[in-house]
Amino acid sequence: MASRLARPLTIPNEEEIDLYEVMSALTDPVRRALVRHIAATPGGPCSTSDFGVSKSTLTRHWRVLREAGLIRQEVHGTRHRNWLRREEIDRRFPGLLALVLDQPGSGPEVADR
Repeated sequence: MASRLARPLTIPNEEEIDLYEVMSALTDPVRRALVRHIAATPGGPCSTSDFGVSKSTLTRHWRVLREAGLIRQEVHGTRHRNWLRREEIDRRFPGLLALVLDQPGSGPEVADR
């Protein structure tokens, strides 16, 4: 049986990023907190902070953000490293990420481990 990491990650091309999928992904306060966290720590791994949810729920949040086109993930061994696709999102939807990143207190507090 192949490893779950053997499959390539689903990441849409810039022209495939859909506004409704992005907005849907950003409706969740945990995902908004993840986006702010990635903006502050580009290239960081998925598991370095506690967002007040289970590991499986957090994995789903990362997948939703990735598949909506908001983040880019790279697999390094058993870890995923994350980057916000700021330039691509700003070209597609100018000002959207600035609104999300400038909104204080709209998600759970993040506790670094």
